Amino acid sequence: MTAFARRARASAGRLHPELSLVSYTLLGHLEESGGCRATDLAAHYALDKSTVSRQVSALEGAGLIERLADQRDQRVQVLHLTPAGTEILVQVTASRRVAFRERLAGWPEEDLRRFAGYLLRYNSAGPGPGPGPMSMPDPDPGAGPGVTAHPDASPPSD
Repeated sequence: MTAFARRARASAGRLHPELSLVSYTLLGHLEESGGCRATDLAAHYALDKSTVSRQVSALEGAGLIERLADQRDQRVQVLHLTPAGTEILVQVTASRRVAFRERLAGWPEEDLRRFAGYLLRYNSAGPGPGPGPMSMPDPDPGAGPGVTAHPDASPPSD
């Protein structure tokens, strides 16, 4: 698992120099959720608010997210992807899918099915004891709570 996490972090920079794996994960969650508060991100990933605040500030400074007033409560700031954030997310997701397909290209169909089943089983177990979910972020945040069963759907990076 450590090797997987290390490869995921290293490949994030190759896919887009401005986007770390954590940034990609946060952007994916914002896309999936349709926007949320920074405190919601912190709770979802079991992170300290200050950690999320730094990440959000960097993404905002890069023009990838923006803060908009909540329509139900104008005092609340909701984070949303900007068009630039959406575009980068699309580019990185496409690159990750290509890399994943290439990595699994020679695998027999039965191995792919077993591998997908193991990933689903692992992800459905949820976070166990330890430092929390951000110690190894979801390989494909846009795919929901776990990795999808088919490699063409939403693959993690190599």
